Amino acid sequence: MRKKNTTFDVILYIVFAILSLIIIIPIWKVISDSFNAVGVYQFKLWPTQPTIGGYATIFSTAKLFRPFVNSVVTTVIGTFVGLAMATLGGYVLNQYEMPGRNLISYFLLITMIFSGGMIPEYLVMRRLGLVDNMWILVVKHGINVYNLVLMKNFFEGIPHSLYEAAELDGCSPMQIFYKVVLPLSKAALASIGLMFAVTIWNDYSTVQIYITNPSQVNFQYQLRVMIMDGDTPTTAYKVSQSTLYYASIVCAILPFMVAYPFLQKYFVTGINAGAVKE
Repeated sequence: MRKKNTTFDVILYIVFAILSLIIIIPIWKVISDSFNAVGVYQFKLWPTQPTIGGYATIFSTAKLFRPFVNSVVTTVIGTFVGLAMATLGGYVLNQYEMPGRNLISYFLLITMIFSGGMIPEYLVMRRLGLVDNMWILVVKHGINVYNLVLMKNFFEGIPHSLYEAAELDGCSPMQIFYKVVLPLSKAALASIGLMFAVTIWNDYSTVQIYITNPSQVNFQYQLRVMIMDGDTPTTAYKVSQSTLYYASIVCAILPFMVAYPFLQKYFVTGINAGAVKE
């Protein structure tokens, strides 16, 4: 029997519809204006003078294209490194017979509460040769204790009988890891991988503090400089500066706007599985 919609359900639908419009309308304006050759201040559903000149300028200007490539490279490599560290670390800490397991766990948890501060961190990064080096984004975010703990909790939810069955089949601990554990961890890998990717892609403060070489900055930093300081490149595509601004904003948010709908079910499942332990 079909359940009837109550008054509360109707109100809930209306509220969510209004909230959706509040979110969608500004995004749609940015996308529409990024294809409009003439800068406009009022809201228009469609560009009055359609053009792709803003995007052509981004991908043909080294001042914008190089930071975009830097962001893509550091995000891909940093996400891979972060996932490798989180999964391996979580798997190791899940081995109850490992000597010193609790001590290592407490040591890692302390780092979530206390920090050495900006100056000691800067001195360490300089000693490692990561000042004025875009790879600092990979190294700095390569280990995230919060994500490691989520992976550890997720691995604890895998039935122990699967580990025992793999051992009886002659699998080594590392074979169990990549033949049994990883195939069962797609939800956690997708959700935590998305966290790593968003963090690295959107990192502006690290670049501002550690990098002064223009060839090493990421796209978010260059976008801020372009918009806030008026450092806009000249364009041969006859588009307004506002068109270039909006096209840059779309390039900054588009990768995750495209990826998130495909990862949403894994993201929700992974967060719930890693954050709740029965």
